[in-house]
Amino acid sequence: MKKWILGFTGLAVAVLLAGCSSSTVASMKGDKITQKEYYDALKKSSAGQQELRTLIVSKALEQQYGDKVSSAKVKKQFNAMKAQYGSTFDSTLSQNGYTESSFKDQIRTSMLSEVALKDLKKPTTKQIKKQYKSYEPKIEVQHILVKTKAQAEKIISQLKGHNTTAYFGKLAKKNSTDTGTKNNEGKIGSSFDNTDTQLDSTFKAAAFKLKQGEYTTTPVKTSYGYHIIRSIKNPGKGSLSDKATKKAVSDQIYTTWESDTTVMNKVIAKVLKKANVQIKDSDLKNVLSTYLGTSSSSSTSSN
Repeated sequence: MKKWILGFTGLAVAVLLAGCSSSTVASMKGDKITQKEYYDALKKSSAGQQELRTLIVSKALEQQYGDKVSSAKVKKQFNAMKAQYGSTFDSTLSQNGYTESSFKDQIRTSMLSEVALKDLKKPTTKQIKKQYKSYEPKIEVQHILVKTKAQAEKIISQLKGHNTTAYFGKLAKKNSTDTGTKNNEGKIGSSFDNTDTQLDSTFKAAAFKLKQGEYTTTPVKTSYGYHIIRSIKNPGKGSLSDKATKKAVSDQIYTTWESDTTVMNKVIAKVLKKANVQIKDSDLKNVLSTYLGTSSSSSTSSN
């Protein structure tokens, strides 16, 4: 999930917002802890303030963009991440202070923030043209990895004159040292574009040059060894005059912005100002300073 907004802490927020109640939270021999005592301690802690900040942002986003994110969409993202982590999902949630319910809340808040970003900030023509220079569409490839250049050159010579659609996979199974892909015809697990940070840059550069169905006729050297790469799917870079290409380029800019704390804080500041948030406790007057600056809640009043 996005890094700009912290997850829910699991604190008793209802108590935090209860204010000056004298109801007992805990009792012991000869003493007790009231909601007021708990509230006073909680609001002084960074965790308590972060929880209030998260609640305010979430509610403001919900009010302004709640109808743009369906429960089905949140559930789909949740299930995708659950499948990704497999048997370690529950322990990963626990280690990060989440329950399934609070994690779904975090997914929803993140999705709402993306909607707000696209509503409140648009890429300029200059920014789109700049991004287009490095843009490559999502492609799918398969590869054969071997230890030496001589081995790679031998495999390339074997490919000549064959229908590589089927034959490439056979050679991958027979020769590739990449145990993660060799038994799947050498196919890389998922499609990737120029924003990918997992694959070797030399590998990607060679892959992007291939037209659909082509393979590298010279070995591609990386720190892992020597690769022969074959393009399975490459729709081509396209032109900015094409709406689909322009959208794909813009989406890459938005993806970068979503991970940019400065950009997202400015977006959330606009959301909070529109919500006209009023902080009723003077001790918490700076709780929104992350977005609005010191002592600058949307509207602040002392109790």
